[in-house]
Amino acid sequence: MSLTSLIEGVTAHQPRVLSGHELAQASVLVAITDQPEPEVILTLRSSQMPTHKGEVAFPGGKAEASDSDAIATALREAHEEVGLDPKHVRVIGPLDQVISRFGFLVTPVLGIVPADIELNADSREIEGVFRVPLKFFLEGQPDQIDQFGSFRGPRWYFQGYTIWGLTAMMLAELLNRFYDADLELHLGDMHDLIQK
Repeated sequence: MSLTSLIEGVTAHQPRVLSGHELAQASVLVAITDQPEPEVILTLRSSQMPTHKGEVAFPGGKAEASDSDAIATALREAHEEVGLDPKHVRVIGPLDQVISRFGFLVTPVLGIVPADIELNADSREIEGVFRVPLKFFLEGQPDQIDQFGSFRGPRWYFQGYTIWGLTAMMLAELLNRFYDADLELHLGDMHDLIQK
């Protein structure tokens, strides 16, 4: 499974930009390993975190005033959370923005990293780091389809981890758009996802 088509597709893609100036800005790094069978790097957030506690997520978090843009936020957060040195990330570009149920406007950023990259989770924020082969999502079927308001999307179980919600939404969008996957995904009005 070559990354070439993904890289070319994202480079040529005009990402969705949502109107959400009143929302807090956040970014995540969709880090994929550079190898014949690419893997996506995911984290298990600490149960002590204020949002998305104990959930599977991409490395990432809230933008800070010192961040120059969404890419800088994603790289800084990945460095803080899993020890991923930005110099080892080949940034391809932003993906389609989404809104989290906690009211964050989230910009996913695709980055390619060496297959042998060593990562170390910051235990204050992250309970674990793991990798999932892209072919796991492409060759199998989701374990279930979740419905939250006007949103419908996949949920996967992988080696004891549950991949669902916003992370599953971003993964499904990437796979549908750039790998011609046919994963069931209906975004609806993403503002409906925000917890009142």
